[in-house]
Amino acid sequence: MSQAHHFDPSVLREYDIRGVIGDTLSAADAVAIGRAFGTTVRRAGGRKICVGYDGRLSSPELEAALVEGLTGVGLNVLRIGLGPTPLLYFAVNHLAADGGVMITGSHNPPDYNGFKMMIGLKPFFGKQIGELGRLAAAGDFATGPAGQASRVDLAETYIERILQDFDGGPLAVGWDPGNGAAGAVLEALVGRLPGRHMVINGEIDGHFPNHHPDPTDPATLTQLQKLVAEEGLDVGIAFDGDADRIGAIDSQGRIVWGDQLLVFLAREVLAEVPGATIIADVKASEVLFDEVRKMGGKPLMWRTGHSLIKQKMAETGAPLAGEMSGHIFYAHHYYGFDDAIYAALRLLSAISHQGGSLAALYDALPKMVNTPELRFPCPEERKFAVPEEVRAHLAAQGAKVNNIDGVRVTTDDGWWLLRASNTQAVLVARCEASSEAGLARLKASLADELRHAGITPPDL
Repeated sequence: MSQAHHFDPSVLREYDIRGVIGDTLSAADAVAIGRAFGTTVRRAGGRKICVGYDGRLSSPELEAALVEGLTGVGLNVLRIGLGPTPLLYFAVNHLAADGGVMITGSHNPPDYNGFKMMIGLKPFFGKQIGELGRLAAAGDFATGPAGQASRVDLAETYIERILQDFDGGPLAVGWDPGNGAAGAVLEALVGRLPGRHMVINGEIDGHFPNHHPDPTDPATLTQLQKLVAEEGLDVGIAFDGDADRIGAIDSQGRIVWGDQLLVFLAREVLAEVPGATIIADVKASEVLFDEVRKMGGKPLMWRTGHSLIKQKMAETGAPLAGEMSGHIFYAHHYYGFDDAIYAALRLLSAISHQGGSLAALYDALPKMVNTPELRFPCPEERKFAVPEEVRAHLAAQGAKVNNIDGVRVTTDDGWWLLRASNTQAVLVARCEASSEAGLARLKASLADELRHAGITPPDL
């Protein structure tokens, strides 16, 4: 076994390992990831690990290389095959494995791929991922007899499990997995649901020939909006490339964002668990936090990032959490991970219980005016410093600032957010107000603070 291996420094990210195939990420990297992560699992006392992969063209090669690395350091590998990331998370829970690795490029372009990891039932992220680079560079891998790899097909077991918590009535639903990894599972699932169901882009195809699989981008939802309109459907549901994020549109073709969906989902959970904590990230609308309070729940604003949210759920015992990006996490009747297919079934149940119309639920929400998530370039070495400089400047003026993740500034008009992306050299901003005039004032305030920090504001 060759030993020391050096990764391209750009691939070891905060929440996962991700790179461009043939440029910053290769099969040799996958072998080294297997050895380093497998060594970490072995030294924590683990022996059994699950591995899955998405529908990208490079995924089968990376999966084989990863398994080579994992078995090489003595782990027994359960290969669950091609499917969505939630299937891998389910496998680790269902099979009581000591960890898991999902090979997926998620919502990135087709030439990207990567690795999402669990150790035990917990997310593996941050400094833990950085430590893999150190182990590989030192060639500090576990030794001993090689492990064995075996195939386990859990798709049917997974479908049966998520159906256990569906109790909705018949709805007319359009589904768009975007040629991503949910396709086969979704095709098998919808035939068991009441109502009328139409799936587009169900064939798993790593070229993503119809549109990019990212439901946070409105441009990717136009095909689904057209289907809902032409077929007179009640709701449309979309997934990202590995189906850990959900997108939804109502019967009028309006996008219902993750923080808005969370209001309807929280209503169901709080009816069963009164006073429960509901977690949402700092990008979420104030409407969500207000509505959770009105329902008797305890809203908790937390840092953006699926690993960070899962960790906070475990700490607080929260039964439900979500992000504006469409990650929805259920510990209520489920395992506490982000599963967009499961969340879709809970959403359909909630719509049925709450009158049968997502459009009516959307119309009943307090109306705010807001920007989408605004992302703009900032040098890597400056991206964390800028929000901190803005925070200090505002604090000196006595502004009302939440600094749990960047700065979220509340004024009489509403709020604005500025934070650093953990995965890219960009800053992220969002503004929300009760009126167009208030939104204009918030955007002007944000732009002024950016200029004060030496950053040219984007077109807000």
